[in-house]
Amino acid sequence: MLLPRALAVLAVIACAVAVPAAPSSIAEIGAPTAPGAGEPFLSAARDGLLMSWLEPAASAKEFALRFSLFRGGQWSESRTIVQRGDFFVNWADFPSIVEDTNGVLFAHWLQKSGNSTYAYDVRVAISKDAGRTWTAPILLNRDGKKGEHGFVSLARLPKGGVAVTWLDGRNMIEGKEEGDMTIRYATIDAAGAIRSDVQLDDRTCECCTTGMAIAGGRPVIVYRDRSPVEVRDIAVVRQTPEGWAKPKLLHADGWKITGCPVNGPQVDARGNRVAAAWFTAANEQGRAYVAFSDDGGATFGDPVVIDDGKPVGRVDVVMLNAETVVVTWAEQTATGADLRARRVPRNGKPGPSVKVAESSTARAAGFARAAVVGRDVYVAWTEQNVSGKRVHVTRVRF
Repeated sequence: MLLPRALAVLAVIACAVAVPAAPSSIAEIGAPTAPGAGEPFLSAARDGLLMSWLEPAASAKEFALRFSLFRGGQWSESRTIVQRGDFFVNWADFPSIVEDTNGVLFAHWLQKSGNSTYAYDVRVAISKDAGRTWTAPILLNRDGKKGEHGFVSLARLPKGGVAVTWLDGRNMIEGKEEGDMTIRYATIDAAGAIRSDVQLDDRTCECCTTGMAIAGGRPVIVYRDRSPVEVRDIAVVRQTPEGWAKPKLLHADGWKITGCPVNGPQVDARGNRVAAAWFTAANEQGRAYVAFSDDGGATFGDPVVIDDGKPVGRVDVVMLNAETVVVTWAEQTATGADLRARRVPRNGKPGPSVKVAESSTARAAGFARAAVVGRDVYVAWTEQNVSGKRVHVTRVRF
């Protein structure tokens, strides 16, 4: 017979190792996109969920960058931000849309600047009327080089406007994939003024997604670094009251690879709490991790494995609250891949792996993107089948 004290001890132990419950529901909510659409991006707005995507225009030679707002269980009428015949359309390097703290919308896309494959610029447009009208495009990278500029991350600033980070190939040889890729940062206000343009690292991996979050009012940026001996682990750089800290490794995975894996990290924050997720294949073993910081990204705890043994990567991470995150990733299966999600507490055991949807390892499946509205996590992803591409949005309710 257990005495009350023993029962209390067992209860404490049970709580300490408790596994977060599975989601209460997983449901597709539909998407306001046309057949052939792809490259979706999600972000939380003040009163709903924003999604942007690319879809073929009436002219076979053009694409339209469109967006919609999900609010009250319904998508708003889709609107076109810009339609062009010279978009740079890429499975891993895609447009985005965010709303700043004052309700101003900022959207970015990639636009060809020359004849070589990777000659493209970053363009930004701004809307102050909920997307009914947009400003003329603003050129973000102003180096005048016909090279690669992309893998953009936008984040709303506390007092309005957005922070922007991107990979910038101004130091590479034009027309060739040679030289060092850099990462830069700037801010853009509602009037379109670009300020604080600065280089953060002079040698990064060439074509991996970047991630940025605002922690304690200041940006924290994660990206795949590139050492002189081709170790391409994840680095973090953050702004402090004294200026930009020097970049440092988030974790020394030791992944040495002679080419870009096109598989970058993501990050989210609540106050000074930060969570970063990433993929590595160090020692020929694929792993997907998440790690937490309690000091605005200055230091991170030990990484937590979130995959099921055969991750493809393509991660995203969102914070449900200051204590819990949800990580999404692609997991290889016998027939292709699953898009999966897992809830991970800052202190405790990760929850069960949840299948969000069947997916693919093909490039056309792209990168799923997640956002949190209330207690719901929304995941946008691209289905690729014999008839073409189609965008889906799934709601995972916790």
